[in-house]
Amino acid sequence: MRIAVPHHTTKTVARQKVEQRLGQLLGQFGGHADEVQHDWSGDTLRFKGKARGLSVEGTLEVTDSDVVISSKLPLIAMPFEGKIRQAVEKEAESMFRMG
Repeated sequence: MRIAVPHHTTKTVARQKVEQRLGQLLGQFGGHADEVQHDWSGDTLRFKGKARGLSVEGTLEVTDSDVVISSKLPLIAMPFEGKIRQAVEKEAESMFRMG
């Protein structure tokens, strides 16, 4: 699954927004996730973890114009890819909405 969302700002500001939101999400849902790991390598955030028995891993890359999220879904989650994609797009768009 690959999702690209325009960030309408600089790479530095976009990365700060991602870090801030990641901290909020981990605080909010951290009790429902296990083995959560994330680290930056340049402008790419690598992440992995488990939630409700499902493993997920992927990357979030901050480019000059977009935030690009790439992740492989476990086979068991494939029927929900559309809903997962919608939720991720909505979250990312709300983070970078202009105005």
